[in-house]
Amino acid sequence: MAAPRDSGTFLARIRRLTGLCVRRNIRGTQVHMQIRNVAIIAHVDHGKTTLVDKLLSQSGTFRDHQHVAERAMDRNDLEKERGITILAKCTSVVWKDTRINIVDTPGHADFGGEVERILGMVDGAIVLVDAAEGVLPQTKFVVGKALARGIHPIVVVNKVDRQDSRADEVHNEVFDLFAALDATDSQLDFPMLYASGRQGWADTTMEGPRKDLSAMFDLIVSHVPEPTVDRDAPFAMVASILEYDNFLGRVLTGRIEQGTAKINMQVKVLHADGKTVETGRLTKLLSFRGLERITVDEAFAGDIVAVAGLSEGTIPDTICAPEVAAPLPAIPVDPPTLAMTFRINDSPLAGREGKKVTSRQIRERLFREAEGNVAIRITDSTGETDAFEVAGRGELQLGVLIEQMRREGFELAIGRPRVLTQINPDTGAREEPMEEVLCDVDEPYSGVVVEKMSRRKGELRDMRPSGGGKVRLTFNIPSRGLIGYHGEFLTDTRGTGIMNRLFAGYGPWKGALEGRRNGSLISTEGGETVHYALWYIQERGTLFVNPGEKIYQGMILGEHSRGSDLEVNPIKEKKLTNVRAAGKDDAMLLIPPRKISLEQAIAYVEDDELVEVTPTAVRIRKRYLDPNERKRFEKRSQEAAA
Repeated sequence: MAAPRDSGTFLARIRRLTGLCVRRNIRGTQVHMQIRNVAIIAHVDHGKTTLVDKLLSQSGTFRDHQHVAERAMDRNDLEKERGITILAKCTSVVWKDTRINIVDTPGHADFGGEVERILGMVDGAIVLVDAAEGVLPQTKFVVGKALARGIHPIVVVNKVDRQDSRADEVHNEVFDLFAALDATDSQLDFPMLYASGRQGWADTTMEGPRKDLSAMFDLIVSHVPEPTVDRDAPFAMVASILEYDNFLGRVLTGRIEQGTAKINMQVKVLHADGKTVETGRLTKLLSFRGLERITVDEAFAGDIVAVAGLSEGTIPDTICAPEVAAPLPAIPVDPPTLAMTFRINDSPLAGREGKKVTSRQIRERLFREAEGNVAIRITDSTGETDAFEVAGRGELQLGVLIEQMRREGFELAIGRPRVLTQINPDTGAREEPMEEVLCDVDEPYSGVVVEKMSRRKGELRDMRPSGGGKVRLTFNIPSRGLIGYHGEFLTDTRGTGIMNRLFAGYGPWKGALEGRRNGSLISTEGGETVHYALWYIQERGTLFVNPGEKIYQGMILGEHSRGSDLEVNPIKEKKLTNVRAAGKDDAMLLIPPRKISLEQAIAYVEDDELVEVTPTAVRIRKRYLDPNERKRFEKRSQEAAA
């Protein structure tokens, strides 16, 4: 009797000969599995992650009756809480005889760096556009990046089941967008689907059966090309995503551009300039199967994989066989436009609420973040000791980083955001980052929005009705003019307005902007706030604190009703006497304080103020807690301005 064939060895031999993924069907015969790599790109909240949920479900990735959380790809706690995608993530599904690697990307402009590098490891893209909202700033950004890469996108008009759907108009808007972005004739001839990601169907026409997503699966297989790779060359891939795993350590994800990766193979890491960063072995080789990463013995050119075992390789280094001499080309990422100063917390309450308080711990955490997030840049602050300048794409991106750090036990002091300017090499003039802003507001509120934006140096470029009694306003405005404006915008529009923004390049410096109109209520003492004292202080402005909260000298307790700062004593007790008036103390009612979130606090502070961030609290304070030091700082500032 013949010895049984070693199926694992047989499969490995077939893979080496064909260079394709191979799977076994129910009859035991070998079936060559082709690969398609596709990214889903769209503006924020246009339904990317929900659509991926349905693609996973209908491809048979989940077992029958398996409970899967909504937006399963959003695994980060902040992603679940905010309902947005922050980190790009990979998954894969099998449709017929094709493995489709799908990359879910962020939709917010602040995380555009994630989208840019992801496009380097896919061959196709699904552009999702809301059937009611239409083309928005981030749609323009991601489509422009995809077209520049030579990708021929598939356009999906999503949420056509909305009552305010205008699918045909949105189709025309997308065509106009492609034309405005100088798409080629073949890119302009894009395939089109109408879909409802929540209901789980997609069809080529509005009158389709609305049954499932098979039309989308078939279109991906037929329209997205196979990876153009060299299977016979030595192994090489560009790292596009960096993660940290408690068991595996650093995990780098990317597409294999050439050759074959094998577990425990010897590799080296090349920097973009060709220098060798390190040498090592691939201790783990992971392939994506649904929501899981499984260990494989080898993977081939064209597939998206994750590797472990390297201690220094990062984004966008080239991981390759020892005989490879030059790094693979990597996509350049747009530079940061906004910076904040991260300092150690030196308040009187420092070290009481967090475990990670030293500058060394903060430095290590920030530089580790910069390794995996190419849109963030970390430098040592030139003006302060134990401080670091963190530059990124916007307030949301840096706010998410701060929130992650406070949940990890860090204590920080954060300075006011400031924009990063540049000098025009031709004219020598100072330039600042500009934003294109789209505001959808009810008609009665359009006037106040135009007025507020003009005060912030915004220029109205377009104004048109968008249906349903709403008006769409398009502005060009300096990035610094939008710092702290979003909350005011929601107040002015009674919570009904929607504001979307996109980095639009650099423009001439627009001059000084008016700052915060109200001063601060500053504590003169330390201790715990007293109901009696706060009752008198609330007449002078809006409080940020409750009775019984720990405070210190120089901490900001609220917003003054006037333009100047006011020093107050929040721990003053009521003097005891033998005389009592019935019911007098009962009338001392406090107005509920205004609780400020982390993002609101960052936008609120002025240049002489800081945000104290700990795992349990967010406080606002003066940079110099001692009143005499504050006066000396104000004097120096006035002399410098003169």
